[in-house]
Amino acid sequence: MPRYELGIDVDKLDAIDMHVHLEVDSCGHTSLPAALTEASAKYFKAEDRSPSLDKIADTYRELNMAAVVFTVDARTQLRHEPNSIEDLIEGAARHNDVLIPFGSVDPRTGEEAIARAKHQALELGARGFKFHPSLQGFDPSSEEFYPLWEALQELGLPAVFHTGQNGMGAGLPGGHGIKLRYSNPLLLDDVAADFPGLTVIMAHPSVPWQEEANSIATHKANVFIDLSGWSPKYFPESLVKASNSVLQEKVLFGTDFPLITPQKWLGAFADLPLKDEVRPKILKGNAVRVLGLGE
Repeated sequence: MPRYELGIDVDKLDAIDMHVHLEVDSCGHTSLPAALTEASAKYFKAEDRSPSLDKIADTYRELNMAAVVFTVDARTQLRHEPNSIEDLIEGAARHNDVLIPFGSVDPRTGEEAIARAKHQALELGARGFKFHPSLQGFDPSSEEFYPLWEALQELGLPAVFHTGQNGMGAGLPGGHGIKLRYSNPLLLDDVAADFPGLTVIMAHPSVPWQEEANSIATHKANVFIDLSGWSPKYFPESLVKASNSVLQEKVLFGTDFPLITPQKWLGAFADLPLKDEVRPKILKGNAVRVLGLGE
């Protein structure tokens, strides 16, 4: 398969969406068991839950945006193989003018996870990694997983971690066994402190732990927040205020597409009381730095 090589002209983009899911590969294999897919579609009222990579690329190309795309490898916890990450990266290579692929590994597979991460980054061309501690069933602050964070730090690539409330399993008995406490951003404070060379992106407004997330992103230079998974009209007030001041260099545009469309997110974002000079940082400038696109 072709190795992904970046083909994005940053100067021509209006925005970079840092959080887009691909949940089906070219063979039709989905990233999640059917029960979770159906529950999350209901929770978010999503119209098209599993668009193809080609459709995602077309959507963002028409909007003059780039998008970070990924899936989540939660094979141990879910007893379900993820959709093909190789297929995802190969597809992103076909659309390298708009798509930026992130890899994913299951931290609970130990040395295999480290080997997979190196393969995805060095051989396939992944530009970062996605983790979902609740879905994958692990505590990121446990020293059991420190060898993986050390490897990612050495690779020099950013890592996105789900934080806060979970649409996955929402409304199901026992939440389908998904434990919210693994998505407390305070667990990532340990990771960021012990691996200062690792860029940590806390995905989503971290409700019910938003104050913790604001504090961590303010305190640690290597920690950022992506604003995906919520319509901006529902953002916690403290997050909006911080984004307008101390966190204006640390927050990143993200939708959670296909669960939330860029059009709906941007429509609500326009109504936030943000300074004119802050908006372009959130929509593109901060992402360019985090992803190393200006290098």
